Amino acid sequence: MPSHDRTTAIPRPQPAAADLAVFASYRNLPGLVRQLSSLGGCAQPIRLEGHRTEINAATGEILRELKSKELPAGHLLVRCGNRRTTRCPSCAELYRQDTFHLMAAGLRGGKNIPEQVAAHPRVFVTLTAPSYGPVHGRRSSSAARCGCGHTHAKDDPALGTPLNPDRYDYTGAVLWNAHSPALWARFMLHLRRTIAAVAGVPQRLLSKLVRVSYAKVAEYQRRGLIHFHAVIRLDGPAGGHTPPPTWATPELLTDAVHAAAARAHVDGPEIDGHAYAFAFAFGKELDVKVIRSAAFQDGTTITEGKVAGYVAKYATKGAESATGTLDHRLKLIAELGQETIPDHAARMIRTAWALGARRDLEHLKLRAWAHMLGFRGHFSTKTRTYSTTLGALRAARAAWQRRHTSEPEPTTLVLAHWAYDGTGLTPDLERLATLIGRSPTRQQEVTAGA
Repeated sequence: MPSHDRTTAIPRPQPAAADLAVFASYRNLPGLVRQLSSLGGCAQPIRLEGHRTEINAATGEILRELKSKELPAGHLLVRCGNRRTTRCPSCAELYRQDTFHLMAAGLRGGKNIPEQVAAHPRVFVTLTAPSYGPVHGRRSSSAARCGCGHTHAKDDPALGTPLNPDRYDYTGAVLWNAHSPALWARFMLHLRRTIAAVAGVPQRLLSKLVRVSYAKVAEYQRRGLIHFHAVIRLDGPAGGHTPPPTWATPELLTDAVHAAAARAHVDGPEIDGHAYAFAFAFGKELDVKVIRSAAFQDGTTITEGKVAGYVAKYATKGAESATGTLDHRLKLIAELGQETIPDHAARMIRTAWALGARRDLEHLKLRAWAHMLGFRGHFSTKTRTYSTTLGALRAARAAWQRRHTSEPEPTTLVLAHWAYDGTGLTPDLERLATLIGRSPTRQQEVTAGA
């Protein structure tokens, strides 16, 4: 079928003669190709060993039996499901699309969420971290110079790194990341208190009038500090299925967010029996935008589709995407010397490792999360009333797959036992998976037409 897309097709790599000789040794090469193709390009599939037996419940007759060692690859292979683009681009893309649909359902309905949520007050909020020392950056004017006296390009690796690393507060930066989840919780507490004060009711009775729903993602800035992107929505007492009271407006929600962000703080931990020098609070750069329906898009307002796509983009990025740090844990700090990472990220990791050795900070588990620069919170969280769940989206996808594959008869008893046997493919299977994989394509634009 002819295509109307003028992009040039990228040819698939052709197997070399040596490859063909290796692959020919497999007794069921077509079956092996089908098994690897079913992974959808997963980079680190999980290997399972075990069996699956289908038995006629009435007669006890064995109808079908599947053993892992009899499969073409010698194992049952399933997708790894990793959300990090650096670990598995295929599974990360699937996670990104699920996050988009989750966010979009909470903005315009769908996935068992009523369409009337599009008429509820909604804002898109960005909360940033404070400064722990001047860093290289780009100013609002393209001609403006950084504090170092130079004008940086967008891809300059110096961006986000301290102007003077020896005077940069690495301890404060790491502890900010460690306390940022608690600071978000404190922000939401103050937000509900502010709205309750406007309504003239105690906070414990606020849910009888209005419910605050949200979905947020955490993102690393180039300087290695967390900031939050969130969609916050005002609903009626039963969530998205009921409208909020008339006094709950986007303007009220905007003012309440500003007030809550200014009041939220978390006291610093005690170090050597003394409280840390200051409390943790959000930075001065607070951005609050009212979300408009796509029907009112005029080129200047932020719309539902833009927000959902923007948030979903960050759902698959960890610290390594912004700062160049590690995407795996360290067992020993000596391992850091074998890694090639920027000096700024390495100093934050070493700071987290050193602080993690202190008994008065052991509750922060900084050594376990040193590769994340001290942050141990969830990258994506939401309230129950905001939207559907990632689990529900995965269940719907699995149900669709079952409807399009042969299923056992209702009278069939299925006995299965699978056990973990490792992650990843052998070098030969990796090569074959690369050769049969889909050609590289542009990232699917899930926000098109939103």
